[in-house]
Amino acid sequence: MTELGVTPSQTVGPFLHLGLEWADGPYVVPPSTAGALRIGGFVFDGRGEPVPDAMVETWQADPDGRFDHPDDPRGAAKSSVSGFRGFGRSATDRLGRWWILTVKPGLLPAPEGAVEAPHLDISVFGRGMLNRVVTRLYFPDELAANAADPVLASVEEGRRSSLVAAEGEDGLRFDIWLQGEHETVFFAV
Repeated sequence: MTELGVTPSQTVGPFLHLGLEWADGPYVVPPSTAGALRIGGFVFDGRGEPVPDAMVETWQADPDGRFDHPDDPRGAAKSSVSGFRGFGRSATDRLGRWWILTVKPGLLPAPEGAVEAPHLDISVFGRGMLNRVVTRLYFPDELAANAADPVLASVEEGRRSSLVAAEGEDGLRFDIWLQGEHETVFFAV
C-alpha cells in the first residue's frame, strides 16, 4: 500500500504565534470606552475540533459608519470614538478561543442606494491554509437592517445564520467553522 505524504498546505505553520500577535491586538477600542462590547468565540476545524493556532482579524467602521481610511468612498473621517482603530487581531488560545473588544459599527452605504447592516469583516488565518478565508459578522439585534443587507441577502437563506453572532454570557459569540456541516459562509474577495 502506498503511503501518501502531507501536502504543502499541511506543512505550513503554525507561524501565527511568531511575531503576528501583539499585546493590545484584540483591543479595537481602549478598555475604558463607553459602550464597548466583547465579541468572541471559537474556531473549529472540519471535525469540530478547536483550532489552537489560528488568527482572527477584524476590520470595521466606527459607530457613525465611517472609516478613517482613503478607500472610504466618502473620504477618510476621524472616528468620534477616542482610540478607535477599526482593526483587531486575536490569535486563538489552546482551546481555539478568540476575542476582541470593540464598539458596534454603524450602517454603511452600498451601491445603488442600498444600505449595509452593521457588520465586521473578518479574516481567518490558520494551519493548513495557504490563503485566509473571509467572512462577516452581523449583529443579532439588527433584524430589519440584516434583512435589508444586500450581501447577507445574497447568501442562501439556510446558511445566513452562520453570519449572525449570538448573545453570550460576556458579550457576543461568533464561532467560526472552517469546514463541515456547520461551515461558516466565506466570501471570495
